[in-house]
Amino acid sequence: MHILQKLNRNGNYNNPGQWSGKPFNFFGDYLFDRYSCRVFKLPINAGLSCPNRDGTTGSKGCIFCSDEGSASPSTSGIKTIQLQMENAINTFSRTDEHTKYIAYFQAFSNTYAPVHILEKLYDEALSSTEVTGLMIGTRPDCISREILKLIQKYKKENFELWIELGIQSMKNESLDFLNRGHSAEKSIESINLISEYDIPVCVHVILGIPGETWDDMMRTADIISSLPVHGIKIHHMHIIKDTELENIYNIKHFNLMTLKQYVSALCDFIERLRPDITIHRLMGDRHEDTLLYPKWSTHKGTVQQAIENEFKNRGTFQGFLYNGEF
Repeated sequence: MHILQKLNRNGNYNNPGQWSGKPFNFFGDYLFDRYSCRVFKLPINAGLSCPNRDGTTGSKGCIFCSDEGSASPSTSGIKTIQLQMENAINTFSRTDEHTKYIAYFQAFSNTYAPVHILEKLYDEALSSTEVTGLMIGTRPDCISREILKLIQKYKKENFELWIELGIQSMKNESLDFLNRGHSAEKSIESINLISEYDIPVCVHVILGIPGETWDDMMRTADIISSLPVHGIKIHHMHIIKDTELENIYNIKHFNLMTLKQYVSALCDFIERLRPDITIHRLMGDRHEDTLLYPKWSTHKGTVQQAIENEFKNRGTFQGFLYNGEF
């Protein structure tokens, strides 16, 4: 049996992209296969902070992060979690009675609070019968056994439970540039700790960080593939308004990847990924009102088509260069 095959929910091995014909294992296709309907994420801003902002680790935050902390516009100015979720549901124009939803704690660090507060927040989000999953975005330095025991209790059959972990890179110099306030070693430690509780983890990485070489990016892919990682969100280095990164760019004018460069590096990266890792995102996604550079990233459909065309031209797919076990 070829190493580039993967285990599906029924215990059978199939090729990456089995559900859609894509050359990679796309998370949206996995969800449709599992639930036989469309599944949408409902972004939630729980009003929590971050140790890199409140003075615990730092006070300025990551240089790419705005004051909204990756929050969705649908959560802007809305206080309660239930109202945020209802507002998000109303933005989906093609929903039907079979549609399911995942409560997605997105903004800032959603494990950065006492356990009793976190439990109340998670329970409120899961009070709706339409919700079939829970995704919790956080940082490697906001993970503890006490918190993982809480999250583990939500694990059940036919329920999507994920921790999204912003690791960004496995190069410490890049993490210093981004002002992350944690090391690559801390990321590895947290991923392994989460694995002890049998909770799927989705990591966030950035390609094209100033100062990173092709070898640096591929090393990040290789390390991720060696760890108990279940999913990945891949972002391109981009600049949004009102961030420290904008200020740095205005002074240094460092190079950002062109579309061609990003597609090439991304395909190289995915070829090295373990084939059972689900890909949740192929690029950063920002509204054109807040995005400064690069402008090509406002054309998401064009970018995704370019990625699929590149794989087709190469005749390769996710895991093509992966030589390990899974």
